[in-house]
Amino acid sequence: MTEVTAAPSADGGDRAWNDGLIARRVQPIQPIQRVQTTELPIAPCSPPLPEHPAPSVRPPAPATPRTTVSPAGQLLRPRLDALRELVGLSRARLDRRTLAEAGRVLEEAAARHRCSLDLTVVALAGSTGSGKSTLFNALARAQLSEAGVRRPTTATPVACTWTDRADGLLDRLGVPGRVRRQPARPYDPGLNGLVLLDLPDHDSAAVGHREQVDRMLGLVDAVIWVVDPEKYADAVLHERYLRPLAGYAEVTFVVLNQVDRLSADAADQVLDDLRRLLDEDGLALGEHGEPGAAVLALSALTGEGVGELRDMLAQFASRRSAAELRLTADVDGVSARLRPAYVADGRPGLTERARQEFEDRLAEAVGAAAAGLAAERAWLRDAERACGTAWSRASGWYGERGRGRLAWWGSVRAVLGGGGGAGGVGETVGDFDTVGGELAGGAAEGDGGGSVAGSVGGSAGGEGAAVGMAGAEGTGGTGSAAGALGAGLADTMDVSRIFGALPPPRRTASRPLVEQAVRALAYEASAGLPGPWAQAVREAAGRGAEGLAEALDDVAAVAAERRAERMVRPRWWAMVAAGQGVLSALQLMGAVWLVGAAFGEFGGPWWVPGVLMVGGGAGGPLLAWCCRVAARGPARGHGQETERQLRGAAGGCGRARVLEPVAAELLRYREVRAQYVIAAGEA
Repeated sequence: MTEVTAAPSADGGDRAWNDGLIARRVQPIQPIQRVQTTELPIAPCSPPLPEHPAPSVRPPAPATPRTTVSPAGQLLRPRLDALRELVGLSRARLDRRTLAEAGRVLEEAAARHRCSLDLTVVALAGSTGSGKSTLFNALARAQLSEAGVRRPTTATPVACTWTDRADGLLDRLGVPGRVRRQPARPYDPGLNGLVLLDLPDHDSAAVGHREQVDRMLGLVDAVIWVVDPEKYADAVLHERYLRPLAGYAEVTFVVLNQVDRLSADAADQVLDDLRRLLDEDGLALGEHGEPGAAVLALSALTGEGVGELRDMLAQFASRRSAAELRLTADVDGVSARLRPAYVADGRPGLTERARQEFEDRLAEAVGAAAAGLAAERAWLRDAERACGTAWSRASGWYGERGRGRLAWWGSVRAVLGGGGGAGGVGETVGDFDTVGGELAGGAAEGDGGGSVAGSVGGSAGGEGAAVGMAGAEGTGGTGSAAGALGAGLADTMDVSRIFGALPPPRRTASRPLVEQAVRALAYEASAGLPGPWAQAVREAAGRGAEGLAEALDDVAAVAAERRAERMVRPRWWAMVAAGQGVLSALQLMGAVWLVGAAFGEFGGPWWVPGVLMVGGGAGGPLLAWCCRVAARGPARGHGQETERQLRGAAGGCGRARVLEPVAAELLRYREVRAQYVIAAGEA
């Protein structure tokens, strides 16, 4: 059997000051009533039971487990689901430290949901000498927690449960079985489902005590902060606990204990000053029917105000939603701290203007406008060539043949000059038909790598052109690259077939313009985004920019090939060409007739061949001029179509490589932002 000291009655009878704060007595100590209790085998410190309970009084029935979801729980569940989805979507974008608190809240919510949600866990917390243990005993109406002068008195959290279903919850809290208590029977039926904890001092000299308090404050459903007239304004209490926990106002009680030491006016002044400090801490006060922290004054020693606190706890526990209110406050807090990582300034994203500017820059990089202008000029040139006079077509053919020869010799010079030889290629003016034979007669000796070590010299003179190759001796062997090349040229006389397999790399797209387009797009798309998401957008744009210029080169080459394949000569060109042939024939016939008439070979009036000759000579240029005028419109349309095709090809390449990855990152951000809005309760 264990003897337990009964708590003083709440009717204002004889009481003793025994919290150890002030060594004085309010009234003489009356004899203490002794009750006999029996220890239950399941716990060393089991609830004290009366030895001879009154037969007419029955203990209240245990609280029935809740079967319905409270309004707070209905609002909390989708927020937890959204927070879980938010964490899953953000793991690749945010660091672990940013998401650690959200993960802890989700874990604690899952652990709390595994326990009974209709139980209410309330902790008594306070500083040394504030009277927590005395208030704990007064609420339990039994001497369950040791209270005395020795500091610290409470070294381990002590639990008092008004239910028989709290073992799993206390195991989660880490409360040892030896300090689990139950109040004296019969206990207040209004407190069914309440689990009351007496915590160690938060300012204890023992570091382990403070660690226990900090751990428990993160697990319990509600907290009663017990302050006294001497330390109610303690900076440690306000800066370390009340101010950071301001968001938990709905599950917070602040009681000013030991008001029996103060006069009525002094107690009111201290209580008003306490409310002022709490307001400065940002802790909303539950006044005028609004939700918030409850603030009241009491004396655990005399019992003044204890009944009011007990009624508040009974009403608080009867709602059976304290756990969900606490978890809601947890989600609110973590959402507020995650806000900078998810909420953007303004409305970021890819606007249609930004997309169009990006495609315009890529079109400029591949020279779409210049390609269109060149296509227009080429169409006009082809039209002029097709519709021109026979004499202009003949002169054009001869000029093209000369340009082809120059291009042939330029290819030879480019390949020989870039082959690693030690010599240079001299410019030659003369008959290009002799190049193959001259190259075939020369041989050059190189180093062990077989590189060309000769020189191709050129001279200009009346006899034409001569090309010579002088050999040079190497150090590691003899190579015959130039000799073989010359023999090949002599055999085939087709340089394009030999060098066509090694075309010089074609760089169509301007690299600086491509880089500028990507940078401008990344800046536009990431402007206003939170740091991690802006970085993700920039990285997506950077990955797309790798190889974009080369892809644009290929796109431009393919577009050029397709244009060449689709080039169709209009039918009216052939008709005009036939007309030009007729006019040229008339002009030639008139000239022959006129010459024959001059020598007496042909008869007839002299003016007839003159008319034929003048008409044919003037009609050809006039018809060509009319065709040039008529070709301007189609040429302009052809140039615009060429520009449009090249612009579209460049834009498609940019969309596939840059725009779509950036848009995917922005879409991911919008999805995460939508989940954050739900988790933060802003939906």
